[in-house]
Amino acid sequence: YYGLCKRKFGTYVNIFNTVIPLFLQRVLLLVASDVDALCACKILQALFQCDHVQYTLVPVSGWQELETAFLEHKDQFKYFVLINCGANVDLLEILQPEEDTLFFVCDSHRPINVVNVYNDTQIKLLVKQDDDLDVPAYDDIFRDEEDEEEDSENESDASEPSEKRRRFEEVQMWGFFPFRREILFDYEQYEYHGTSSAMVMFDLAWIMSKDLNDMLMKYVTDIGILQRHVSRHNHRNEDEENSLSIDCMRIAFEYDLRLALYQHWSLYESLCNTSYTSASLKLWSVQGQKRLQEFLADMGLPLKQVKQKFNSMDMSLKENLREMIEESANKFGMKDLRVQTFSIHFGFKNKFSASDIVYATASLMENIEKEGPETTNFIKALDSLSRGNLDKLHQGLDLAKKQLRAIQQTVASCICTNLVISQGPFLYCSLMEGTPDVKLFSKPVSLCLLSKYLLKSFVCSTKNKRCKLLPLIMAAPMDVEQGTVIMVGIPPETESSDKKNFFGRAFEKAADSTNSRTLHNHFDMSIIELKTEDRSKFLDALISLLS
Repeated sequence: YYGLCKRKFGTYVNIFNTVIPLFLQRVLLLVASDVDALCACKILQALFQCDHVQYTLVPVSGWQELETAFLEHKDQFKYFVLINCGANVDLLEILQPEEDTLFFVCDSHRPINVVNVYNDTQIKLLVKQDDDLDVPAYDDIFRDEEDEEEDSENESDASEPSEKRRRFEEVQMWGFFPFRREILFDYEQYEYHGTSSAMVMFDLAWIMSKDLNDMLMKYVTDIGILQRHVSRHNHRNEDEENSLSIDCMRIAFEYDLRLALYQHWSLYESLCNTSYTSASLKLWSVQGQKRLQEFLADMGLPLKQVKQKFNSMDMSLKENLREMIEESANKFGMKDLRVQTFSIHFGFKNKFSASDIVYATASLMENIEKEGPETTNFIKALDSLSRGNLDKLHQGLDLAKKQLRAIQQTVASCICTNLVISQGPFLYCSLMEGTPDVKLFSKPVSLCLLSKYLLKSFVCSTKNKRCKLLPLIMAAPMDVEQGTVIMVGIPPETESSDKKNFFGRAFEKAADSTNSRTLHNHFDMSIIELKTEDRSKFLDALISLLS
């Protein structure tokens, strides 16, 4: 069911239940700082507890922390599990592990590094077999050791690990076979995401018959597949003689409104701070505010009701609220305001949609208020995924509201002051030091969210047809004392689901050609850190490269 391109591996039972417990005292979990990684980690923790596998958890926010964590623990551990990190680089080259070290990598980042794919000994990729990785054929990019021996008598010492030798051969062969460089360039030039790691982990739990209702709370992707799992869980205990308590927790499918956090906010605030409605109505303008008032009037909702907390609205209004909003939304050009989603209910009081949990968890993880060690935010975000920590989830919802307000205010400011400019092959926007909430946008997930909201709003506001098809590069101050900025590139705003990002490789080439002082520390290659004084020459190189 799970495998690699060249060599198939068995199920989770074979990988973890057989390999690890037999030979291992303890596993080191290295988990990236994103919502999908946290969900996958939570599921894996439950599986480890079922099988009594001892583990140590270390959060890592970038390559530097990953390398540091490995160096600190490599003498105590021989087995490492990497979640949402490690697949898209040559792990053996970066970490230089001992030959008996084994890595299990569950990472949604694509493309997967070819050395990791074809490694036969030290790297086990947890990948769904039906994923189309589109990896080049082995013979197109590598030469076997036997071929190398025939070509040269100056062969390396036979004791050298085969994978390290292959890396050497890969570099050497490019001089003789230029077309192989082109093959790798075509394979590696675009960055995108494959199957979510949470989905992979839940499927593994399902194979082992250890999938619990609680795990579905962390499974925040692929509506169709999840619907089948939810139906199976909700109906498996219909036999009264064999009924099991689900501890007052219920997961349900429903059509809901595409409004951020509206059930934990006021409907008015949600309409104003949701990217889709804000961009569609152009709420940064006076005309847009008038359209909002007309939209509310068309629904027949009193302003007093709309501006109070959703839970406090009259029940008579809430009963038909979704239908009323959908009908009026169609008149105002918002035909996609209804979405298929799922929600989780704890008893009768607490109800959260999938997007609620994503917003809350991401906000906890990037909380800019210092409350202890660097790992505090990670632990709080991880804890918020447990039903016993609903107070942390509510804290995350409050932080998410502040984040969404800050994003919409910044978007409005950027559009009204014409900060989004065309640089030829891409759009560019830079936040200046002193901008309200600028510290929040020094965090990668918040900056990416702002960039996507800004691009959507800009596309709705501009009359330039060419600009509607351009990607966006956004920069924000990172560390004023060190004089650095954080920069992210996102693909064009299109209806296509193909969101491949070419900025990762473009950033690397622009930095190399100009000797710009950059730090490629993020697991997403399209996010970099750059010295402020090198920004001009870096952007000039990007314009030249992409034109």
